[in-house]
Amino acid sequence: MHIPDGFISLPVNLSLGATSVVALGYSLRQSRIHMEDRHMPLMGVTAAFVFAAQMLNFPVGAGTSGHFLGAFLTMVLVGPFPGMVVMATVLTLQALLFGDGGISALGTNVFNMAIVGGMLPWLGFRFTLYLLRGRSAFVISGALFAWFSVLLAALAAAVELSISGLLPLKLSLYAMGGVHSLIGLGEAVITGAALSLLITRRPDLVSTWKPTEEHPC
Repeated sequence: MHIPDGFISLPVNLSLGATSVVALGYSLRQSRIHMEDRHMPLMGVTAAFVFAAQMLNFPVGAGTSGHFLGAFLTMVLVGPFPGMVVMATVLTLQALLFGDGGISALGTNVFNMAIVGGMLPWLGFRFTLYLLRGRSAFVISGALFAWFSVLLAALAAAVELSISGLLPLKLSLYAMGGVHSLIGLGEAVITGAALSLLITRRPDLVSTWKPTEEHPC
C-alpha cells in the first residue's frame, strides 16, 4: 500500500499532495477547536499502535503479504480530524525513518490511506449507525467498513498507477483489488476484535460509540 518514489507521476503526486495538505491543515484546525486535553494522550497511543501494527506483515499468498492499515479504526477511536493528523504523522515517520513509502509520494500515500482509506469509510460507518443500533451492529459494521477501507485505498492506488502510465487500468484494478480484498479480511478481524474489546472494557476510548443510543434489542 505504501507507494515508493518513482511509481506515480509528478502531476498526480502534486495534486494529491496538495489535497492532503489542505485536508491536514483543516483537520489540525478542527482538532484544536474541538478536542479536549484528555484526548491528546489517546492520539499518541493510537499513533504508536498503528505505527507498530503496520510493521507486522502477514502472508496472503503467491509471495505477497499485507499489513494492518488502521486508518478507519483510528478515526473510530479519536474522530476523523484527529485521525487524519495521526495517520499523516505515522506515514511521515515511516517514510523518513524507514523508507516505507517514498518522500515524493508522501502526499499521495496520505491521500490514499488517511482520506480514502480512513475518512470515506468513517462517513459510511457513521451513516450506518443512524440506521442500526446496538453493540453487535457497531462491531459488525465496523469490521465491514474496515475491510472496505483497505479495498478503497488499494483501488485509489491502482487508479493512480494507471494514470501515471505504469499499468493499464483494468490490470491495475484487478491486481490491487484482488490481493487487498484478502488483506482486508485481516483488517476486518483486527478492527472488529479491537472495537468489541474496547466498547466492553473502555467505552470512553471510542469517540464514535454512544452507549446512550443503544436500544435493548
